[in-house]
Amino acid sequence: MGVLPLQFREGDSAASLGLDGRERYTITGTAEAGPGATIEVTAVGETGQTTFETLCRLDSATDVEYYRAGGILTHVLRHLMHT
Repeated sequence: MGVLPLQFREGDSAASLGLDGRERYTITGTAEAGPGATIEVTAVGETGQTTFETLCRLDSATDVEYYRAGGILTHVLRHLMHT
């Protein structure tokens, strides 16, 4: 947990974007991560660079809270330490 789930936008896929899984990725806009947010991803590979938009799949306020805490376990431990 504590992973930012991203989904390709309608019509995009790894194949259509020329991604083979060996790229280095830069993710921009994570501070705005939340339900319905658009997150920009830049992939740099052997054949060049491509930038594309993804849909953030933190679908609820609880998802955002867990993500910002670094995961559900970290969130629960912090809560227990403050009670």
